[in-house]
Amino acid sequence: MIPLLLQRLRRLTLSRLQGIHWTPELFGILLVYFVQGAVGLARLATSFYLKDSLGLSPAQVAALTGIAVIPWTLKPLYGLLSDAVPIVGYRRKPYLVLSGLLGCGAWLGMALWAPTAGWATLWMVLGSLAVAVGDVIVDSLVVERVRESDWAGTGTLQSLTWGATALGSLLTAYLGGALLAHYPPQLVFAATAFLPLLIAFSAGVIQDHPVALSQGWDPLQQQVGEVWRAVRQPSIFLPVLFVFVWQATPSSDVAFFYFVTNDLGFGPEFLGQVRLVTSVASLIGVGIFQVYLRRIPLRPLFGWMTVISAGLGLTSLILVNHWNRGWGIDDHWFSLGDSLVLTVAGQIAFMPVLVLAARLCPAGIEATLFALLMSAFNLAGFLSQELGSLLMHALGVTETDFSALGLLLMLTNLSTLLPLPFLVWLPEGIPAGGADLEAEAHTSLESLLRNVRTEEAEVALAVEAVSLGETDPTHS
Repeated sequence: MIPLLLQRLRRLTLSRLQGIHWTPELFGILLVYFVQGAVGLARLATSFYLKDSLGLSPAQVAALTGIAVIPWTLKPLYGLLSDAVPIVGYRRKPYLVLSGLLGCGAWLGMALWAPTAGWATLWMVLGSLAVAVGDVIVDSLVVERVRESDWAGTGTLQSLTWGATALGSLLTAYLGGALLAHYPPQLVFAATAFLPLLIAFSAGVIQDHPVALSQGWDPLQQQVGEVWRAVRQPSIFLPVLFVFVWQATPSSDVAFFYFVTNDLGFGPEFLGQVRLVTSVASLIGVGIFQVYLRRIPLRPLFGWMTVISAGLGLTSLILVNHWNRGWGIDDHWFSLGDSLVLTVAGQIAFMPVLVLAARLCPAGIEATLFALLMSAFNLAGFLSQELGSLLMHALGVTETDFSALGLLLMLTNLSTLLPLPFLVWLPEGIPAGGADLEAEAHTSLESLLRNVRTEEAEVALAVEAVSLGETDPTHS
């Protein structure tokens, strides 16, 4: 199955890359997306810094991680500001420069002055804000260029942008852990600080026409009204509410990170290898969905994948109870294999959510409503981390006491099944890949990958802390 999948992906990708006009502006846009993936260089360093240097408990780290997601819940606001409030007459370039400088300053702050949890949280939030603003701006540039179709065919530019982010993530997945194995976290933070400067430099090749302040508000007010009318419709509100509840169930990833590092002794370099494996596994999950599962109706696919993912998540109990050792399987090998399977299943389970979000957006307000939906899902991610933090505290899971970790894993995995009685809120009889499976604009692999890139940037790549499925080697 995998060779056939890779062959189809290769054929589809090559067909989309033909006829591209490689301009300096295109390279500038792709550079921004590359940086969004490459800032993952310091993710493990941040996790270990919070755990070891600051001595924070799992509950505290989970709470701080949730706070770092907050800037991503405000994405529509950044888009509105960029469209309606030009800086020195420009709507894109100044915001990219500010994004790069803010990101650089945040990482330098982590490197030079983060003696307390409060300071670390401040730098994490500012770093997350920087990436979120840059993501909104460059997304708007992509939308404008696709509409113009001057140097990118429909869907092709979206594929390139996702590919640039994936490349940045893959190149730094192992490197972050390898550096941390030999150098202190502060040095990794300092090295990461140079990456956002590339965003500021990319502004020099972006074409941005000057506009007046008064040109922006009236169309935006009309668009906000259309979005408000859309979200009040039950056909949109109920599916979003279902996914929100599903995403907001408590997470145990931070507690498990503490377990594998403090109890099992997994080091940064091995966790970097796990990150590399899970990054590749995520791509495999996307491809399996697109090639084999997109024709299955949304409700049963989402329901079954939720049940399967919850069941597979319970395999973490094998590592917690050391049953794998009795079977003659080393902790490291079991962790790698389990991470691969869990990531593939988790990505397949989440793909229908992204397709659903895209399908819910009415014509004319697609970009704005999709950004709003992603912000709502990010808010659910914030609640997931905070609820997980409260649950860890209530069960007494600490950096040294993992006696209740098994119960925590069971509760967090089984809680994902709670929204299943409300599957009726999802559209009925619609294939998971879209209504018209042959329509390129709705069901092409490029569109799906673009949505995955957006969500990964929002809930993983932008959060410079412990993030679900990245620093946790066996549970997703």
